[in-house]
Amino acid sequence: MKLLLDTHIFLWYITGDQRLPLQMGEAIRDVNNDVYLSVVSVWEATVKYQLGKLPLPQSPDIYLSFQRQQHQIASLSLDEISVGKLSTLPLLHRDPFDRMLICQALAHNLMLVTVDDTMSAYAVSILRK
Repeated sequence: MKLLLDTHIFLWYITGDQRLPLQMGEAIRDVNNDVYLSVVSVWEATVKYQLGKLPLPQSPDIYLSFQRQQHQIASLSLDEISVGKLSTLPLLHRDPFDRMLICQALAHNLMLVTVDDTMSAYAVSILRK
């Protein structure tokens, strides 16, 4: 499987948060799966860090990159094909970061790993809890 981690899933995974469903943790650790973290998630986490809503042990530019590499999670860049999907995406969810993750999952045939039920309203493949 090719998995795209939602921001909260990545954060739960790297911190060992108990809210991460067991099945999702196993899928992320499975060496047969290709696991990606979007730069959109790094952007979202950085914004939340700057607003004081996301405490991190180091600045996000250091901490998130280190953790992604440490856990052998690939970085997914934001490309024109993904952004182009945005114009065809119905406005069912207002979070711009989540909408772009959906576009990336659609553009690159990735399964989105999230517990956000709102995202399941879209025609995107989601790894369920």
